[in-house]
Amino acid sequence: MSNVPPPSGLSYQVKKKLDGKRDKGQENETLDWIEAVAGIKLDRSKAYEDILKDGVVLCKLINGIKPGSVKKINENATMPFKIMENISAFLEAIQKFGVPHTDLFQTVDLFEKKDIAQVCRTIFALGRTCQTHPEYTGPSLGPKLATENKREFTDEQIREGQNVVSLQYGSNKGASQAGLNMGKQRMIID
Repeated sequence: MSNVPPPSGLSYQVKKKLDGKRDKGQENETLDWIEAVAGIKLDRSKAYEDILKDGVVLCKLINGIKPGSVKKINENATMPFKIMENISAFLEAIQKFGVPHTDLFQTVDLFEKKDIAQVCRTIFALGRTCQTHPEYTGPSLGPKLATENKREFTDEQIREGQNVVSLQYGSNKGASQAGLNMGKQRMIID
């Protein structure tokens, strides 16, 4: 992408805002998790986006979580469409694994280094989703997803609850707008 000019004007402001959302601590946390799950050693001398850019590390990550998720990984790919194929294969695999569509980044977010913060959030979403699968026994990443806590009430309990006056309702004893004067009254005809 060396022939792409640096952003200016509104594009520069958008890029600056997106770069401001990045959290180096979270990025390092995701790299540690990737190393632990995929069983690979990452070159930490490179930038975060350069480590993940070709999609090979991401494909190895999902294969480490659920073997066989990505059948063909284009390693040592230099052609853009092969690199984007790796990223797309990763995104398809994690969506099948259960990561919500709303948590996914777009292929160009990583390939063109547009929204790296969203890439990090997607990896966190994958870490949360792993915790909901009982067959996954590896390390966790991020907070645990909430589970439904359905409650069943009997008709008697519901009737009993209707007799209680909640203290949250408060009181309007003595509250009145009588006597308030906020200036001249609004008259239809002056």
